[in-house]
Amino acid sequence: MAKQAEKYIKTMPWSIVEEGFHAGRNAVSESLFSIGNEYCGVRGYAEEGSAAQGLQGCYFNGIYEWAKKANETAYKGIIKRGHYMVNAVNPVRADLFIDGERVDMAAENVSDFYRSLDFKSGLYLRSYTVKTARGKVKLAFSRFLSMTDVHNLYQKIEIEPDYPAEIKIYAATDFNVTHGGKKGRWKTVYSSADGGVAKIVGKTQSTGQYLACAQKVIVSAGTLTPREEKNAAGVEVTAVVNGSFTLEKRVNFYADKSGEFGAKCAEKAVAPDISFNEALSANKKYYEKFWAESDIGIDGDDENQQGIRFCIFQLQQTYHGISPTDNIGAKGLTGEAYSGHAFWDTETYCLPYFLFNNLDAAKDLLLFRYHTLGKAKERAKELDCEGACYPIATLNGNEACDLWQHASLQFQPSTGVAYGIRQYVEISGDEQFLPEYGMEMLLEICRFLRSRGEYGADGRFGYFCVMGPDEFQMMVNHNCYTNYMAKKTFEYALATFEKYPGRAKELGATEEEKAAFAACARDMYIPYDEESKLFEQHDGFFRLPHVDVKKIPITDFPLYHHWSYDRIYRNDMIKQPDVLMFMLLFGGDFTFEQKLKNYEYYEPRCIHESSLSPSVHSILASELKKHDEALSFFGFASRLDLDDYNRNTCEGLHTTSIAAAWLNIVYGFGGVRNFDGVLNINPSIPEIWRGYSFKLNYRGANIAVKVTRGRAEISCDGEVPAVVCGKNVVLSGDTVFEI
Repeated sequence: MAKQAEKYIKTMPWSIVEEGFHAGRNAVSESLFSIGNEYCGVRGYAEEGSAAQGLQGCYFNGIYEWAKKANETAYKGIIKRGHYMVNAVNPVRADLFIDGERVDMAAENVSDFYRSLDFKSGLYLRSYTVKTARGKVKLAFSRFLSMTDVHNLYQKIEIEPDYPAEIKIYAATDFNVTHGGKKGRWKTVYSSADGGVAKIVGKTQSTGQYLACAQKVIVSAGTLTPREEKNAAGVEVTAVVNGSFTLEKRVNFYADKSGEFGAKCAEKAVAPDISFNEALSANKKYYEKFWAESDIGIDGDDENQQGIRFCIFQLQQTYHGISPTDNIGAKGLTGEAYSGHAFWDTETYCLPYFLFNNLDAAKDLLLFRYHTLGKAKERAKELDCEGACYPIATLNGNEACDLWQHASLQFQPSTGVAYGIRQYVEISGDEQFLPEYGMEMLLEICRFLRSRGEYGADGRFGYFCVMGPDEFQMMVNHNCYTNYMAKKTFEYALATFEKYPGRAKELGATEEEKAAFAACARDMYIPYDEESKLFEQHDGFFRLPHVDVKKIPITDFPLYHHWSYDRIYRNDMIKQPDVLMFMLLFGGDFTFEQKLKNYEYYEPRCIHESSLSPSVHSILASELKKHDEALSFFGFASRLDLDDYNRNTCEGLHTTSIAAAWLNIVYGFGGVRNFDGVLNINPSIPEIWRGYSFKLNYRGANIAVKVTRGRAEISCDGEVPAVVCGKNVVLSGDTVFEI
């Protein structure tokens, strides 16, 4: 693999630590040290401001803007206007002056720089020492977002000079933020400042959404002077500090996504009475419970232990099911890349984590798709099809991708939703979900798949002019992933219609229609060579010119920035797994030999330009007993951002690949699968590990798995029929298996 790690984060079991300021990596650190609670996310930027390159980013789930200019193309099916998650506000602004000189962590007079992010509390801490003309001043900046009251943010600044220093701080909530390097995305409609309390309400320019912020500042000494600026409100603190000084700031947010309250939403925002320490204590209790239920332990591999805990922690910060109107963006709430959009990654990569850890959150993710079904139906009409076509990229249900080849040729969001419905019902046992929500989505997805597909001259059904998960191959015929997933979608939908015939009739599924779906499934063309056991990624793939991906220099990454667009598309180089992806999702359908043959053919052709790629390869490599290879890919996935493998962590974390790293352990080394409603566990262990452990919730039962050399200890507080190490068993109590 051509990509290399960039290591500067200290290896710790329950935190990430940066010692010494790395100016060239500051934007990367801002992403890594992001805090969030699903409602809101704040990058790890310096609240006092800095000349070091970075982004003062703060984002709210569901707060977005329309693109300023409409797409004036006359071509049907190409979106008219996109939308993006907008940088909202700087809630921790703290302009800091010592003896009249502004403080900057990147300045030459700064030493002893340190920052950390604690996985057991969500506390982000930065500290350093400033040398002034009169002496030295120690500074510490702390902040966190509450996990128990997601509307609240807490900030603390501690100052300790070794002489009587004159301190001035402007602590404010500020809408003068940039998005894409430009200001003016917000209009202030209300502001006030009185004593240590300030309020401000901003309104988005095009969507008419409102965000109210209330802050309260408490200081250990000094004078408080209310101060309002254009698009900012806060308090100016002045003090002469001889010893120590503390400023505590409490912020409350209220996002009015519908515009129901308008400027009156200022009344909804009230600064918290709970202190920094009290709220932090509540966060610690929250995470104590969370880690007790969701931790993954690795014995004998400190770097990957840190990596997987970082992934789990950031995933929890991004989403844990507080609202069915939320989804998981590819960058979560940590940056502006991908415009904050949710992709098909949600159902295929993120959903499994929640299915085994937080069923309510898993259900909410699917309800997001249910509540946006109407917009998916509108999208299908734009593509001259029937039914519902879920968008490749969205925040609100509308297609937002302005790259027509992706928006119009990729259908994995729709089949991914169908797959997610199936997995949720089978793992949760929530059969009522199908007649209430799932069947309507399945029916409309099938209607789309039927109308978008065609019978070729050879009498076989399939999809022409499409793009599969491998986005380096566009405008292809019979992409194997697209065809296979459509076939499985038709078959599953038909089974649900048979199980709930009355509901199917209510939804308008006719006998003629169901017969047509069955014909599509029966006649679906799956490009497969019986002799070689290879699935052809699409018609003609085997005849493409070959590129040795291992010879591509590291300086060419990311490829989209260094290779012309057309150069990427004219060879057999794969961006991310395509055939291997459906072999993972429906692993019970394929033999060991088929998986091995296809893995050994496609893996050398994969450049892993997608952050989602390493995890799939790691899981399959583990299943194929390629343990060293599996561990290598796992390290790539678990530390993708920590070590900046793709050289783009500065743009935000790869949140959906973070979820895939969890799959590495549980699906990969743990061998966990759900095949047709049956739990499978087939553990293996990397050579360098002494052991590892993980936990699952399945059909209401808590299952703990501990794997050491040659054995697996599984405890279950219920009774769960399962296949463990190839044997049919009923998990109950404590059981030891040889592996």
